[in-house]
Amino acid sequence: MGACWSYTRDQFENLEKHTQWGIDFVERYTKFVKERSEIELNYAKQIRNLSKKYQPKKSSREEEESKYTWCRAFLASLNELNDYAGQHELIAENMTSQIIAELTRYIQDLKAERKTHFHDGRKAQQHIENSWKQLELCKRNFERACKEADRAQQYFEKMDADINVTKADVEKARQQAQLRHHMASDSKNEYSSYLQKFNQEQTEHYHTLIPNIFQKLQEMEERRIERVGESMKTFAEVDRQILPIVGKCLDGITKAAEGIESKTDSAQVVESYKSGFEPPGDVEFEDYGQAMKRTVSENSLTKPDKPDKSVKGKSKLFFFKKNKLMSLLTSPAPHQPPPEPPSPSPVTPDPCPAPQTPKQPKEALSHRFNDLMTSKPKMHCLRSLRRGVSSLHYHKELMKRTLGRPTYAFEARQYVVSGVNPEDCSHLPPEQRRKKLQAKIDDISKDIQKEMDQRDALTKMKDVYVKNPQMGDPSSVDPRLAEIAQHIDKLQTELQKFEGWLAEVEGRMPVRSEPTNRQSSVYDRQSNTPPANNNCAQDRESSPDGSYTEEQSSEVQTKVQTDTEFDDFDDAEEDLLPTIGTCKALYPFEGNNEGTLTLAEGEVLFVIEEDKGDGWTRVRRNEEEEGYIPTSYVEVFLDTNTKGARPHT
Repeated sequence: MGACWSYTRDQFENLEKHTQWGIDFVERYTKFVKERSEIELNYAKQIRNLSKKYQPKKSSREEEESKYTWCRAFLASLNELNDYAGQHELIAENMTSQIIAELTRYIQDLKAERKTHFHDGRKAQQHIENSWKQLELCKRNFERACKEADRAQQYFEKMDADINVTKADVEKARQQAQLRHHMASDSKNEYSSYLQKFNQEQTEHYHTLIPNIFQKLQEMEERRIERVGESMKTFAEVDRQILPIVGKCLDGITKAAEGIESKTDSAQVVESYKSGFEPPGDVEFEDYGQAMKRTVSENSLTKPDKPDKSVKGKSKLFFFKKNKLMSLLTSPAPHQPPPEPPSPSPVTPDPCPAPQTPKQPKEALSHRFNDLMTSKPKMHCLRSLRRGVSSLHYHKELMKRTLGRPTYAFEARQYVVSGVNPEDCSHLPPEQRRKKLQAKIDDISKDIQKEMDQRDALTKMKDVYVKNPQMGDPSSVDPRLAEIAQHIDKLQTELQKFEGWLAEVEGRMPVRSEPTNRQSSVYDRQSNTPPANNNCAQDRESSPDGSYTEEQSSEVQTKVQTDTEFDDFDDAEEDLLPTIGTCKALYPFEGNNEGTLTLAEGEVLFVIEEDKGDGWTRVRRNEEEEGYIPTSYVEVFLDTNTKGARPHT
């Protein structure tokens, strides 16, 4: 065998170094696979963390995101990525179990086998060396014996030739020579025997023992090399085994991406945000010239008429405008007032706010814009949505708080303080409210069906107990049946409540009219007064919080109001908020928005609500007029003992 290690029988030390280097290589390769396994584990961990990081949070936003195909596709991609990370964890596990653990055990066995073979080799080497030493010793003994025999023979011959030596000395020399020859012969025989033995041992050593040991070492080395090759194949096979599943993960991501439908998502936007509000009507032409002529004709530059404080609405605003016009013709105030605070409402400001400078055309346009916004009674529009109007019905306590004029800032503030939305979803636009109510009805119906199924099952169980008393006590089921019946009744009550709200939204029930501005006396006067215009438009007046309410000015629309609504307004009018102090006007203020009061410098008013941080204070004048004024325009004197007291000017 040309590649047999027996040809390197004289390279024992080199073979020992080579086999040790082979074992070191296996250990190094094992370390390499271990580090690769750690990389796979870290990679899988990072992939899992990445997938977890971008998973949608458990909130209402998750419900919104699940409606869109692109959000669902991304969620599916994250789930597939999580499975993808699991496959890399499987790579690490398989490498650890199939390569690292196996090679670790194999290295221990390899070291033990190598140690045994080299121990046998060293033992054989030591034996042949000892045999060689013994042969050398026999050789030296034989050589010495031969030399001594030669010297003894020469001495005998010398003694025998000398005539002066006695016969006895000659005989003694002859015997000594014979003894030395005999000893030399024995040494020769011993040397010959050891030489023959050594030659046999040497032949066996170099042709049998050492080749066998080297053959075993060669086989060990070849097994090691084959094991390394198998480990490398396993290294690749571990990766190859997960490729089908990784391919499925990637196919899942591709399928999720292919499931994205832009048209469906675009339609879902409409489905999610459709409010149900109608767009506003056309803007009508406003003759500013006639409005200016009417204003000039109704006002005297020397003595303005004192308005009727009991009449509110447009008449009050018109009176403020006359005062505003008069302010142009009189001397300016001695003190410059601070800037008016912003509207306390968080919603978008009025698109046509009343200007602070006395520009009559802009005031007329703003007033006309409010008229046009009420062209359709009892119908919200896009502008009302933008201005913050969110509910068709208002709580009676809110009416009492604002004298029949709901304050949306207060309503929103109550929602924020409570941390929840109203149960009837009245904070939502009509279309979204309908969807929420329908979803709630569906959930309650499912709960009712579940309870009814459970009740039927318990009823059947009770019947079985009645027929077979040994199986159980029928009365033991009664408490649970009673509990389920109570729960069903409660759910049915909830269902009826939500169905009523849904019917109200869908128009299947008579909808309670939206509360109008608290103007009982105005209704009495309007019943005997022709309408202001032929279009029967409603007046929408801005409140300090940025919202507005609807007011019917038509005689026909006034008659639509029910007696119950008038009773609510009367109750709200009777329960006035108590005064908590007084305030003195430091600067004049022209209340251009609905819900604000006009101030004259030095005027004293009752304070009924402190500034809540929005820059407005709520005041009352003469037990009839209430509204908001800028806090920076007045000096407030809070006194809890002034309830019901009259202000002193």
